[in-house]
Amino acid sequence: MRTLIDLPDTQIQALAALCERVRQPRAAVIREAVAEYLERRASKSADAAYGLWDADAMDGLAYQRKARAEW
Repeated sequence: MRTLIDLPDTQIQALAALCERVRQPRAAVIREAVAEYLERRASKSADAAYGLWDADAMDGLAYQRKARAEW
């Protein structure tokens, strides 16, 4: 699918220099950048939650009682 995006001149120039250095077409470099960005953003939410309760591990019922005691 084709997508139209607007980039500032500085990014266009940096992209052109990168494409020349890695000897790849602009479309290929942009596809790779988008894929890396999406992968990073998708895994962040899962990584951020992993082990979230590890330090404060407690019985579910004890947690419920503690939470209700705050009301």
